Amino acid sequence: MTGDTPADSTASAPLSASSVAATDTDSQANPATSVHLSSAGHSPAADAVQSHGHGSEGFLALAVGSIGVVFGDIGTSPLYAMREALRHTRAGADGNLAVYGVISLVFWALIMVVTVKYVIFLMRADNKGEGGTLALMALAQKALGKYSPAVFFLGICGASLFYGDGIITPAVSVLGAVEGLRDAPGVGHIPHAYIVGLAGVILLVLFMVQSKGTGKVAKFFGPITVLWFLALGGLGLRHIFDDPIIITALMPQYGIEFLFANGLMGFVILGSVFLAVTGAEALYADMGHFGKKPIQMSWLVFVLPCLTLNYLGQGALVLKDPAASANPFWQMVGKDPLAYWPIFILATLATVIASQAVITGAFSMTQQAVQLGLLPRIDIKRTSETQAGQIFVPQINSMLLIGVLILLLVFQTTDRLTSMYGIAVTGAMMVDTLLAYVFLRHVWKWKRWQAWALLAPLGTLDIVFFSSNLLKIPDGAWLPLTLGGALVLTMLTWAGGTKTLTEKSRRDSVLLTDLIEMLKKRPPHRVAGTAIFLTSDGEVAPVALMHNLKHNKILHEKNIILTVRTTNTPRVQDGDRISIEVLNDDFKKVTLNYGFMESPNLPKALGLCRKLGLKFDIMSTSFFLGRRSVVPSANSGMPLWQDKLFIFLMKNATNPTEFFHIPPGRVVELGTQVTV
Repeated sequence: MTGDTPADSTASAPLSASSVAATDTDSQANPATSVHLSSAGHSPAADAVQSHGHGSEGFLALAVGSIGVVFGDIGTSPLYAMREALRHTRAGADGNLAVYGVISLVFWALIMVVTVKYVIFLMRADNKGEGGTLALMALAQKALGKYSPAVFFLGICGASLFYGDGIITPAVSVLGAVEGLRDAPGVGHIPHAYIVGLAGVILLVLFMVQSKGTGKVAKFFGPITVLWFLALGGLGLRHIFDDPIIITALMPQYGIEFLFANGLMGFVILGSVFLAVTGAEALYADMGHFGKKPIQMSWLVFVLPCLTLNYLGQGALVLKDPAASANPFWQMVGKDPLAYWPIFILATLATVIASQAVITGAFSMTQQAVQLGLLPRIDIKRTSETQAGQIFVPQINSMLLIGVLILLLVFQTTDRLTSMYGIAVTGAMMVDTLLAYVFLRHVWKWKRWQAWALLAPLGTLDIVFFSSNLLKIPDGAWLPLTLGGALVLTMLTWAGGTKTLTEKSRRDSVLLTDLIEMLKKRPPHRVAGTAIFLTSDGEVAPVALMHNLKHNKILHEKNIILTVRTTNTPRVQDGDRISIEVLNDDFKKVTLNYGFMESPNLPKALGLCRKLGLKFDIMSTSFFLGRRSVVPSANSGMPLWQDKLFIFLMKNATNPTEFFHIPPGRVVELGTQVTV
């Protein structure tokens, strides 16, 4: 069995402090990281605003926009979180204590997990204005100054669990809204198959329009979600007066008493309580789109109060009418058609927006993973000329759609879907806490006891929530864990395979300086024009160059050794994009630097070379790529089954001509065979 790599990119171990990303034809690897940094001295918030084209927008516009994109997931939790927590309450338990206890636990989960951990602390741990697990991993690697297997493994675990959440959120959110039709006034009984079918149609349309880009739609996200939160707060405020004493439920002792009263079942209830904070990681991951201050202000001044009011209103209603615990949110809306239908439409739109945030988050995570060398090259399309973060990844979109529809058809109700919901998010939050320890110790230079003093309580909370969600494994939580495990294996295989190929390439390679000396002694036949040889290691002669000399016995008049590096920063300014080193009259080394949230565009970057004195016509230039045919071997590198998986990934990776936007008519591929 063989695998042909469409391109060659010899990269060293992903996330190594000295590794480079490129496209030499030695292994169809992807960019890893390097210690080259840029934009030093810029404030992260300013970088975030400038890099995303929001510099001319006011603070209020950013705050409203963040409400639409960042808080969509956490804003739809009132549809089902209270219901699920009350449903698991021990039979015969004090009903009032159950209501008080659940609200207390929900409120303090919002305070500790969202407010303290993410809004106050982790949003200060930014990588040039960007947040999220992979951004934090890159920052930790840079701070350590060397490759850390532990940090690398934590990063890929967090990224993998994010995808597990990505297939559940759209299904449970949209279905949770559509299930409101059961209580709709004047509709009568609706077969459950119709509800599932309508949810499926909404999800199908949502995924189909992703290729159009979110630019035009996004401007409506903020105002709609603002209306949704106002509706949440208004409904809650209206029903608090059903039993005003419910306000005392915000005191923490009710939650503690409730947990002890329910024994082991209290541990199960915590898994349902966590549904109220799912989406908290988005606060951190989407920080670069809006900046810290707008997100923090939106949460503290608007979103948190609206959520708190809604949960208090649901609790007061259940105290007044215990039967409302079956579906407290929709019971709170009531049967008046003039109120019910607008809320139903608004809830449906809010869940679509929540799903949109997760989908675009998966696209961004994929782009980062590709750039950091964790996944093979994949087709990434830009849907906006001005907004850097607006991208579309067809393969990921298709896989998410298939996964979401399968979940919808298999589980069919939010009761069953929420049984698997939460474990992926809690796992990702645990990873953030562990990476934050590295950040505190090596970036902020905190002492060990100081880091423990902050992170031990937060880590304990993560462990408690994660453990409670583990109890959901028999009910379906095994699915996101299985998906996450498969992605971890995929990333480890890709990293291991590219590292093996890189090591073999270096053993068999010739130093570029030695080759230049040899060519002086035995000059080859010269031809006019410019040849660009892509390689991941600018110190050694590219495989394509060696094959060109060996088989074609020619050397172009001008030869450029081109290396693409991925930095530990999200984006690189144009002034730091290119470095040129003249070796002699025949050879020049060009290094292109990209951030881990950027997509390489070689023609555009090489156009900047004119300002640095390197002039050539790209349409009369030949790009030489090395093409490797990889053969599995049981005696070298990884186990045989993993070799075959690596070869499969290579065969299905995007052609480097498309990935790097190279004019296809200017590409020459020269290949060889190698074992992995």
